[in-house]
Amino acid sequence: MDNKPLKRSRNNRMIAGVLAGLAEWLGWDVTALRIAFVIISLISSVFPGILVYIVLWILMPEEEP
Repeated sequence: MDNKPLKRSRNNRMIAGVLAGLAEWLGWDVTALRIAFVIISLISSVFPGILVYIVLWILMPEEEP
């Protein structure tokens, strides 16, 4: 494992780069993670998913350029 710090992505962002940064950190496909996040959010009545995203947006530092 690379021990790379968890940071929001600057290169592959759609909104804030949270899911792209998480996918890069985990070594997962960003599109698959985004689809899974949307499906899980819809199943759990959307609000918890949005809340988790906002919390991660605030807590995850942004990747340096």
